Amino acid sequence: MIPIIAIDGPVSSGKGTVARRVASALGWHLLDSGALYRVLGLHAQHQGVALDNKLELVDLAESLPVRFVERGGDTRVVLEETDVSEEIRQESVGELASQVAVLQPVRDALFARQRAFAQAPGLVADGRDMGTVVFRDAPLKIYLTASAEERARRRYNQLKEKGFDATLSALVEDIRTRDERDMKRSVAPLKPAEDALELDSTDLTVDQVVARILDEAAARSLI
Repeated sequence: MIPIIAIDGPVSSGKGTVARRVASALGWHLLDSGALYRVLGLHAQHQGVALDNKLELVDLAESLPVRFVERGGDTRVVLEETDVSEEIRQESVGELASQVAVLQPVRDALFARQRAFAQAPGLVADGRDMGTVVFRDAPLKIYLTASAEERARRRYNQLKEKGFDATLSALVEDIRTRDERDMKRSVAPLKPAEDALELDSTDLTVDQVVARILDEAAARSLI
């Protein structure tokens, strides 16, 4: 059985950074499930497909021309031969992803693609429903969160570093709105798995969170 560490949590909780660090430390594969939804939202926009058109969105999801390419220790996201790694991290694309992610037919279309990432020697998967839906059998499930204010501050710094305009107050409001949407949606609502280890990273560094997860993985004989 392929060992899997599933890391779920709300937007800007740090799960992507933590997942990459954990996967790198273990030499395991990485699944950034959020990237798939962001790419799908972006692709739909490029193709002129409305975000409430379930049939056309499913068609796009099933034939999504995306590749994840390892380059210099970093994973690049390539859509139709174009590197969209930076573009999909923009707030506007995150909003597109949030809209397509609430559609069950779309989630079903991407389910098999996500499951296929589980390969030896192991997988670290991050997203909103890795532990509750996609990898319910994962032996280690983490629910990573932080206060809305702290998550907004982190996102603000990330955007500024990349040269994007951002307003801290607007980011706080956006995060709260997306939290409510993700947690109250009828399809795969954001919540901790019943057997998940919940970590509040508000006052923790990335290194501390990674160390805690690696310790837990060792305690469960996954490494």
